[in-house]
Amino acid sequence: MARVLIVGGGIAGDMLALLLERDGWEVTVAEIAPAVRTGGQTVDLRGDSREVLRHAGLLEQARNCLVPQRGAAWITADERRLAAMPVTAFGGRGLVSTEELLRTDLARIIHDAAGPSVTHRFGETVEALADSGDRVRVRFRSGGSEEFDLVVGADGAHSRVRALRFGPEENYRKPLGLAHAWFTLVEGPGTPKLDGWFLLYNTPGRLALEARPGHPGEQEIGLTFAADTLPRGGDREARFALLERTFAGAGWRAREFLTAARHAPDFALDTYDQVHMPRWHDGRVVLVGDSAWCASPLSGLGTALALRGAAELASALRSAGALDAPARLPGALAAFEQAMRPRAASAQQLPPGRVAAAAPRSALGIRCNAWVMRAVQSPLLRPLIHRAFAATEHGRAAAEADAVQSNPV
Repeated sequence: MARVLIVGGGIAGDMLALLLERDGWEVTVAEIAPAVRTGGQTVDLRGDSREVLRHAGLLEQARNCLVPQRGAAWITADERRLAAMPVTAFGGRGLVSTEELLRTDLARIIHDAAGPSVTHRFGETVEALADSGDRVRVRFRSGGSEEFDLVVGADGAHSRVRALRFGPEENYRKPLGLAHAWFTLVEGPGTPKLDGWFLLYNTPGRLALEARPGHPGEQEIGLTFAADTLPRGGDREARFALLERTFAGAGWRAREFLTAARHAPDFALDTYDQVHMPRWHDGRVVLVGDSAWCASPLSGLGTALALRGAAELASALRSAGALDAPARLPGALAAFEQAMRPRAASAQQLPPGRVAAAAPRSALGIRCNAWVMRAVQSPLLRPLIHRAFAATEHGRAAAEADAVQSNPV
């Protein structure tokens, strides 16, 4: 049985593990986290996400976890509405769609679908990769080495596999000038209710605060601010201190959010970046998902690209017969890249003003952004938006994200 190592047990990694196991591969998933990752905000079931989940037989399970939502609203500090976009906008394909679930639920559904030929090694990653004839010898962080027919880096925008095989991150990282913190807030007796609305508050200086519905009794919080670099990931206190300095006096619920961040087990903070690479595969090592093509959460297509990338890689390996004839692996990886690169390149083409719309610099920019959100729903522009949605399956997903300021995934 051919052996594949997938480094990274996120959406892309676990979906690929599931599909390759069904094709007959012996799959090992190395995930640096101690368990299946929780956290992350909502992801929708449009376009590629729906199609891949349907083919994998997981769509109905995902639909059973939908978060009830009424729409998105841009607000002032006293929650006066500057603009609103209900879930019915654009036939349910607006900023908040009619079918969304939390990333943590989607990750659990995909992970739990794996069978006995998938082995997860939590708290594990790779330290070295070396070609060994027609296999790859892998040295693990926990000690010991093993050989695999194929190694897949699905370990995110800060990929360890990419650094080991393709070179340092700075060769491929394109910062977009913003950083974003996200975490879950557990509601208490005095927590303001959202009533199903995703609320977005901007204040001059490129600061944005968001709260949206999560599981019952919880809210998913986002804090966006201007930054290209951050304190190192292991220094949590420095990261909290940065947030507190940045959002001091920001208004609305900033103080409440900053307090909740320190207690949230799923707290995460990262910069908004893109990853641009001339090549995603080298020998028997290949990258998939954000490791290869991160379009940034501002694209609104991270989950869709992760799922589609896993499906395309599995399909290319299947079509080439790489399971039974490992010599065909290089051709299969080239075919995978040829199929996925146009999708990834399209997603990386953020519309003009996308970064500024996420966190406007000035009060005028905040008012203009609210005006745009109202204008795109006007009877005059609505037919144009609908035509943009109808271009192609992938084009629909991209147009939806671009036209209505899609939410981070």
